[in-house]
Formats: sequence, C-alpha cells, structure tokens
Amino acid sequence: MNPFLFLVFLCMRTVSAALALDHSLHAQWHEWKAKHGKTYSKNEEGWRRAVWEKNLRMIEQHNGEYSQGKHGFTMAMNAFGDMTNEEFGQVRNSFQYQKLREGQLFQEPLFGDVPDSVDWREEGYVTPVKDQPRTPRPRWCLAVATGALEGQMFRKTGVLVSLSEQNLLDCSRVQGNQGCHGGLMDSAFQYIKDNGGLDSEESYPYEAQVGSCRYNPENSAANDTGVMYIPKHEAALKKAVATVGPISVSIDASLQSFQFYEKGIYYDAECKSHEPNHAVLVVGYGFEGTDPESNKYWLVKNSWSTGWGIDGYMKMARDQNNLCGIASAACYPTVS
Repeated sequence: MNPFLFLVFLCMRTVSAALALDHSLHAQWHEWKAKHGKTYSKNEEGWRRAVWEKNLRMIEQHNGEYSQGKHGFTMAMNAFGDMTNEEFGQVRNSFQYQKLREGQLFQEPLFGDVPDSVDWREEGYVTPVKDQPRTPRPRWCLAVATGALEGQMFRKTGVLVSLSEQNLLDCSRVQGNQGCHGGLMDSAFQYIKDNGGLDSEESYPYEAQVGSCRYNPENSAANDTGVMYIPKHEAALKKAVATVGPISVSIDASLQSFQFYEKGIYYDAECKSHEPNHAVLVVGYGFEGTDPESNKYWLVKNSWSTGWGIDGYMKMARDQNNLCGIASAACYPTVS
C-alpha cells in the first residue's frame, strides 16, 4: 500500500471506530459486496463499511435535492462506494496533464452549420465501453487514445476494430509515455506514427501490467500520420466532433458528483476547467427537450465499465464555460 493509501487506511479506521454503523443497512451492504465481488480482511471491513455508508448518505441527499429541482442529474451507489473521494482520485484519476505539443491546428469548417446533435455510436464508430481495473492506472487514458483512432480507422475503412492499449503501454515510453503521467494522448499518436502501426486488442490483449514490447506488424490494425489539436473553446470542439468523429479530451473528474454519477446532464460548479486529471472520449453531443439551445450536453464515453453512469457514458453540460475543462486539451489522430 502506498503512503497516501496507508494514511487513508489509518484515518478511516479511526473514523469507523468513532462512528456507529447503521445496522438497518446490513443486508444492503452485503448485497452490494456480492454484486461487486468485494472481500475484505477483518480489520478492513469496518472502515470500508463506514466509508460506504457515508457515501450512501451523500448520494441520497443529492437525489433528494434532485427531486426538488436543485440538480439536473442523479447519483447512484456503484463499485466505487467503499472508496473515499481522496482515495478514488489517487486510484482512478492519476492522469497528470502536461501541455500538449505544438502542432497542426484543426481548421473549423467555414461552410454550413453543423447538426444540433451527433452520436457516433449510431454510425458504428465506437467500440464497447472498457473497464479500467484498480491497478495499474494507465488503461483508461490509453483507451481514450485507442478510441479516437478506432473511430478514424472506421471512417477510413468501414471496419471497427478494437485496438491494443497494452501495445501502447509496453512500447510508447520512448515518446514520453509513462503510464498516464502527462501528455499521453498525443504521445500515443506519435508512437503509432513512429512505429508504423498499432496491434489489435485481440492479438495483443490487456494484461494489467507493463511488459516488454511485443508489437507484431503482422497484427497491426491501425496507423496514423500525426495528431490534430482542437482550439480551446467549445464551439471548435463541437465542429470537430460533428465533422471528424470521436475526439480525445481530458477533464477534471475529481468530484464525488462525478464518482457516483448515474444519469442526467452533469453540472457541478466546483468542477475545474484548468486541472484535468482524467481522459475521456467525446463521441457526440446533443440536447434534451425540444429547444436545441437549452439543456445542451456532450456525450462522453468513460472507461469505468458499463456499471458507471449511463451504461458507461455521461451527458456533460455543454456551453457552460468549458465545464471541467472539456475543451482545454482536445485532439485526434490524423489518418491518410
């Protein structure tokens, strides 16, 4: 256990010792453990239960406020229910953003209007939601890089192939990738260009640990010619999503409201636009209701399994002052 998690462990043991557990939740607690395959040591179970109960009360309070019209989204208990928000951030949101490289800038189309709504899933551009296990951390950032390239390869070939995050994890350190420590998306695209290809997920499956590079050009299922950067505003991102396909972005996903998001249009005024810590894939955008200028959202694909959010997706408020920094670091791979 790393020093931070050890301190969390000590802290929560103290908390659980000080707080009486709610025995009326006993059956619900055991059902939740069984559903998510949770097992604990005798010393750990008490404080994990205390964290879970605290999170459950917070979720219930939020949903009560939602029913009063105070929020536009609901929250739900999920597989992260036994984690403090600080621990969750360490385990799931370790992406340390560094400024993207200078390079080719997306030129917004000058002709015509883009549609009011787009969903690239309906056009076959998007592979199923993947799950990032607790360790190691890199897969969810790498899944965003492969997701953007999967979409561009489908645009080119008409065939959707799931690409190998393990190939990137094992082989792209020369380009500066160290798990998810900074500038990963464009570094991943640079590796693929330099390497001349990327293997398929089927031929080079995810192993949950860094290994030796085993790229095999015979199994290559994709290639790119570089990376295109999106100007840092939502209007440009909308045009890129509408005309290009799924786009890689990095956001602030550190809040409990994000950790336990269930459905609805996500908006939290505390979400920062300048401190991205998690990478996701924008696969579309739209609006709820009849007015295209109201209740606008980005359709975001996450990699925390289909048990999180709307079957692994989120609707994030659009045109709300770059909520969570969604337009601050957007890019996609170019394919010839």
